[in-house]
Amino acid sequence: MQRRKFLKSSSVVSAGLISTPLIASCKEEKSVEMSSENDAKAVRPIVICTWNFQNASAKAWEVLQNGGSALDAVEQGVMVEENDENNQTVGVGGRPDRDGTVTLDACIMDKDGNCGAVLAIQNIANPISVARKVMEETPHVMLAGKGAEQFAYEMGFKKTNLLTEKSKQDWLEWKKTSEYKPIINIENHDTIGMLAIDENGDISGACTTSGMGFKMAGRVGDSPIIGAGLFVDNEVGGATATGMGEEVVRTVGSVLIVELMRQGKSPQEACEEGVKRIIAKNKDKQDFQIGFIAINKNGETGGYCIQPGFTYRTYSEEGHINNPSDSYIKA
Repeated sequence: MQRRKFLKSSSVVSAGLISTPLIASCKEEKSVEMSSENDAKAVRPIVICTWNFQNASAKAWEVLQNGGSALDAVEQGVMVEENDENNQTVGVGGRPDRDGTVTLDACIMDKDGNCGAVLAIQNIANPISVARKVMEETPHVMLAGKGAEQFAYEMGFKKTNLLTEKSKQDWLEWKKTSEYKPIINIENHDTIGMLAIDENGDISGACTTSGMGFKMAGRVGDSPIIGAGLFVDNEVGGATATGMGEEVVRTVGSVLIVELMRQGKSPQEACEEGVKRIIAKNKDKQDFQIGFIAINKNGETGGYCIQPGFTYRTYSEEGHINNPSDSYIKA
């Protein structure tokens, strides 16, 4: 560093054209002007989530409005759906696997690239909070099954019966045919993914699900997989996914979208390309749903899906808006 400073100073002096303090002043002024221009364009705070989960996005916005971090906002936001027994795709009341057992998956990622996840955890109502504990309290990124459940108890989480009477009756009805063919936008409307930017301009994300209804025991989709169901890069933006998780995993969908934004694509363009990559690998099979949402560092958002019907919520100073997503296959 000293050598670099010496050479810089020497070249300026030998040129005899302009003083070093003036150079520094000009550079500082230019930097401030660029920063102010970028700040003027940025939308913050802002939250975006998959589907029309208005209570979840409202909770996240409340956290942001009170000066909370993006990490707290996404955790508390998705917890609203984990605790809602009427939502049969997330948390308590989630549809069970074909053996009648509810298993949950979740992951979380912060502005520094720290992340945590739990896979196929049972008897815990808020897997997103367990995922955060994995991130903050362990040297690991993922804990699965009984190990994740035991860790949750050690962290003070209470054992909860996740199978509600409604989901139990749905499972018993399903057993009459045992046909595994999830209904588009219903049984594979299986995730809440959420991204937020706080007033400091920092980005975090969370994703939580009970997975496909009546899946094979032990099945895990994209939702708790960092890079597939969720990815955040604080210098670029974030992305998250919903739908048939197997197809998102095959393209590492969320990290793909963030990398496309890094290359200069808008969030909308990146989501569209992410869906097209999946379509390219499934030319003869398009009877499933995938939806992506994304946000970049300036708070610009985008969403795109395969089948019509997917929507995503945004909440910022511009309002609390449910955005119908454009789709690859038209109605």
